[in-house]
Amino acid sequence: MPSITQIDQYQKELFTHPMRNGHVATHDVYTLGEGDKVVVIIQELPGIGQETLALADRFRERGYVVVLPHLFGPLGRTSLVGNTVRVLCMRREFRIFAKNESSPVVDYLSGLCSAMKKRYQVPGVATIGMCLTGNFAISLMANTDVLAGFASQPSLPLFRQNAFHMSEEEVEQVSQRLDQVGPVHCGRFAGDFICTARRFKKIDTTFNTDNQERIVFHELPGKGHSILTLDFVDEQGHPTRQALDEVMTYFDERLTGR
Repeated sequence: MPSITQIDQYQKELFTHPMRNGHVATHDVYTLGEGDKVVVIIQELPGIGQETLALADRFRERGYVVVLPHLFGPLGRTSLVGNTVRVLCMRREFRIFAKNESSPVVDYLSGLCSAMKKRYQVPGVATIGMCLTGNFAISLMANTDVLAGFASQPSLPLFRQNAFHMSEEEVEQVSQRLDQVGPVHCGRFAGDFICTARRFKKIDTTFNTDNQERIVFHELPGKGHSILTLDFVDEQGHPTRQALDEVMTYFDERLTGR
């Protein structure tokens, strides 16, 4: 793969949107690329490091406009410990231990998705959530401007593998939406101790009811965690590359209808 496009080569802007708790979130948003498809890549806890920028390049090369909201942390490198502290202090936007409700920042991201759909005059956008933000890719399917999503190693609520980071009302809204547009995709490594088989089982029993497949699961061999970034191996036939190829094909089909 050619050299990674650095964040200073992206177009930067501020985006502001209200959240359900009465507060307003404002973050920098970085965009790159041209095409008739839009993907919103939501950063994981380690941050927008080189691996995330490499993922963005792969979509850009496929004809996507890539949208990277910068929610916390440094840019261009990862900072797991520092970002953990930052998120714990961002209680207005993130509720990482909460069950039966999603984090308010989902409302901000939903507004961003709608704004990007309108700006680029596309039928809808796709989203990728990873780790801390993995669940958000499922929650965002309630927005009619979102046509596809990949929840990669969804990890909320932390330390509660048998709980779900969405309210019953949100689950119902998303389920109805998925019945209309088709399933969302969700992935994890088989040996992941942060996003465990127990969590996948909870997601499965929550959504795949009434003989309807609303979530398509990808379980990769191994003990990794970050399917598309830190543990991604760009080799033909490797499970992570295969997962990305399948997600890209799914996005292409959903966003273009072909």
